[in-house]
Amino acid sequence: MTIDVEDYFQVSAFAPHISRDSWPSLPCRVEKNVDCILGLLSAAEVKATFFTLGWIAERYPEMVKRIVSEGHELASHGYSHLRASEQSFAEFSDDVGRSKNLLEQIGGQAVLGYRAPSFSIGSDNLWALDVLLNAGYQYSSSIYPIKHDHYGMPHAPRFSFYPNGRDGLLELPITTLRFMQRNFPAGGGGYFRLFPYQLSRWLLSRVNRQDQQAGIFYFHPWELDPEQPRQPDIGMKTRFRHYVNLNRTENRLKALMRDFQWDRMDRIFLKNK
Repeated sequence: MTIDVEDYFQVSAFAPHISRDSWPSLPCRVEKNVDCILGLLSAAEVKATFFTLGWIAERYPEMVKRIVSEGHELASHGYSHLRASEQSFAEFSDDVGRSKNLLEQIGGQAVLGYRAPSFSIGSDNLWALDVLLNAGYQYSSSIYPIKHDHYGMPHAPRFSFYPNGRDGLLELPITTLRFMQRNFPAGGGGYFRLFPYQLSRWLLSRVNRQDQQAGIFYFHPWELDPEQPRQPDIGMKTRFRHYVNLNRTENRLKALMRDFQWDRMDRIFLKNK
C-alpha cells in the first residue's frame, strides 16, 4: 500500500495552470488529508509506504514525524514534483539527493525508496536509476508498464525487476493485469476512482491468484478530498480525471484495506535483498 504525498495544486496536469511560484500562497490541505489516511490505516491495522515530496515535508515536519511514529515507511517523491524526464542529470541528482537528506533528517530513518512524479522514468532516461542508486536508494517505483498519454513504458516487466542489471536498482512497478495482449491498470490512481470497486478488487485478486504476485497500489491525499478548491480554465479531460468520484474514494479505500492484506514496500520487497 503506497501513498504519494503531494497537494492538489502540485499534480502534473495542473502545471500549465498553476505556477510553482504561487504554491506557497495557496491553501494547503495535505495535512488534514494525511491525518484522515493515517486514521484509515490505523483502523485497518495496515502499514504503508508514504512517497513524500520534500517541499511538503519541509513545511509539515510534524506530519512526517507522525507517519514514521505510526510505523509506516517514509520514502521520497522528489523535492518539488518535477518530472524526472524533464530534468538534466545534474538537476535530477540534486533533486533526489536533497529530498532524501531532508526526509531522513525529519523522519529519523533511512529513506530507501523513490517514486518519480508522474512515473516519469522510462526507456529514454534509465540513467536516472543509476543516479538513485548512487544517492543511496535501494528501490524505485517509477516505471509504469502501461501506455498512457503522459507516461508509461508498456513493454517493461510487470513485476519487480532490475532494469540496469542485478547490481543496479530494484524497480517495483504499479500493478497491472495482462489482458488481450496489453497491460490493464490495476493498482490505483484515477483508475480506482473511475472503475467500480468490484472491478478493482477483481483485478487485484486475479493478479494474486493468476500471477501469484503481490499487488502494488497507490493513491494521493487529495483523492480523499472532494472539498478541495476547484481549478478554473482547465480542459475537460483534465477536469474529469482529477475530480471524478472524489467523494467515493474514502469508502473504497476502507473496502480495499478490508479485502486484502497490505504492508510497507520495504518489508515485502527488500526482506530478501
